[in-house]
Amino acid sequence: QVQLVESGGGLVQPGGSLRLSCVASGTIFSASVMGWYRQAPGEQRELVAAFVVNGGATTYNYADSVRGRFTISRDDAKIRLYLQMNSLKPEDTAVYYCMRRQRGLEYWGQGTQVTVSS
Repeated sequence: QVQLVESGGGLVQPGGSLRLSCVASGTIFSASVMGWYRQAPGEQRELVAAFVVNGGATTYNYADSVRGRFTISRDDAKIRLYLQMNSLKPEDTAVYYCMRRQRGLEYWGQGTQVTVSS
């Protein structure tokens, strides 16, 4: 079993920055995917950024709307996931979720609210 806990959300003005973090605990195996998703009210959940592991290679994907503004990263132990969010816009307002896929199963955090407003 895997538990994911996000933190770092909050209220920020447009143009500001936030750094989200996600800590994984429990029965940890090598992840095939680690990423961040978000869901705004009335909207579908969408990919923000993710690592995808194929064999020994790791690639990453960003939503077009955040590319160049957001950066996904992880620690050396690969159990902590981060999302650095810069130049935040009101349309970035959403609940942000951490996701980890390992051994064919997906695990999700409870989400953290990010509100961008002046």
